Amino acid sequence: MKTTITINGRKREFDVPPSTLLLNLLRDDLGLTGAKYGCGIGECGACTVHVDGEPVLGCMTLAVDCDGKSVETIEGLSDGKELHPIQQAYLDEGAVQCGFCTPGFIMSTKALLDENPDPSESEIRNYLKGNLCRCTGYVNIVKAVQKAAEDMR
Repeated sequence: MKTTITINGRKREFDVPPSTLLLNLLRDDLGLTGAKYGCGIGECGACTVHVDGEPVLGCMTLAVDCDGKSVETIEGLSDGKELHPIQQAYLDEGAVQCGFCTPGFIMSTKALLDENPDPSESEIRNYLKGNLCRCTGYVNIVKAVQKAAEDMR
C-alpha cells in the first residue's frame, strides 16, 4: 500500500503491506534503531515516537495509519552533533544506564515538556508511568526531566 510519511522532517514514500508496524518500518526499512522493540504489547514504552506531535507506541501503530502524517524519532531530536536539551539532561543527570529504554523515555519527556513546560515531580512520574526501566529506580530520570524543563525555559 502506498504510504507517504514525513519522518524527522523528510517526506518519504513507502509501499508497505497494511500489517506493517510503524516500529518495523522505522527500524527495518530506514535503519532508525533508536525506538526499541521491548514488549510488543504496548506496556514498556521503549518504542515511543511522535506522530503529529503526539507520543505513540511504534509497536502498536500501523505504518499505513501514519499516511500523510509527520513522525519524529529520537534520531530527529538532535541538531547534527548538538544534542537536544532533553538528551543532554539525561546524560548530565546519569539517567542512562544500559540505554535500551532511554529513547522511549526521552520521547515521552519531550511530549510532556511540550505540553507542560514546568511539571511537578508527581506530574513527571505520572506522565512517564508508561515507560519502564529495569536498571534504575527512576530517581535520575526524574532529575533529568526537571533539568531539561529548567534548561528549556
